[in-house]
Amino acid sequence: MNQLALPLKLQDHAVFDSFHAAGNDALFAFLLEISVIPSGPGCFLWGAPASGKTHLLQAVCERAGDQSVYLSMRALCEAGADVLQGMAGRRFVCLDDLQVVAGSHDWEIALFTLCNQLADNAGVLVISSAAPPKESGIALADLESRMSLLPVFHTIVLPENERVRALKMRAGFRGLDLPDETANYLLSRARRDMSSLYQLLDRLDTEAMIAKRRLTIPFVREVLGNHLAPLSRSENSREFTR
Repeated sequence: MNQLALPLKLQDHAVFDSFHAAGNDALFAFLLEISVIPSGPGCFLWGAPASGKTHLLQAVCERAGDQSVYLSMRALCEAGADVLQGMAGRRFVCLDDLQVVAGSHDWEIALFTLCNQLADNAGVLVISSAAPPKESGIALADLESRMSLLPVFHTIVLPENERVRALKMRAGFRGLDLPDETANYLLSRARRDMSSLYQLLDRLDTEAMIAKRRLTIPFVREVLGNHLAPLSRSENSREFTR
């Protein structure tokens, strides 16, 4: 099965160079190494939403190229477990959001078969979930055992003091200049999880290209409008003095 035939697409920004690894340094180094020099069975990463799991899985696939396949259980769960057939022919299989299909007999049998086939082929399985193997809702004991044998990493949500750096890093990767004051403005008035912030940044990128404008605070307010919390009276006074 060809990766391009799947109803999935790697996000163009989901590469190692655009991932701010603060708090996830050991996992980042591990995935970067195995994506260049495949070795070992892979790993299991778990953590809260917007902690970088999808980004890292897709970064492995981007680095590994045609040797890899990215599988989102959220996108594929309704297609049925047969979509896993033939996937063990890839050197890397990156399977996202295991918890979505955990507990389903058909999916768990198909996943267990995939694990065995990858082991026989010296393939690498990188799998993500919302919880560690024993808490992911896996009903098949043999599958849980397989998952537990993988190196397990807990993905850490970026702390507050690193989020401006992460936003500026993503902007720089997209060729944007994001001033500190604009990044801080977004953080103080938008939803603070990185997934939402990155979506806003993507929108700003598009609008800035169309308008040929820089990412100043007035431009951000003009574009995002209702997506941002209103300024207080004192903040409005400061804004008009800029």
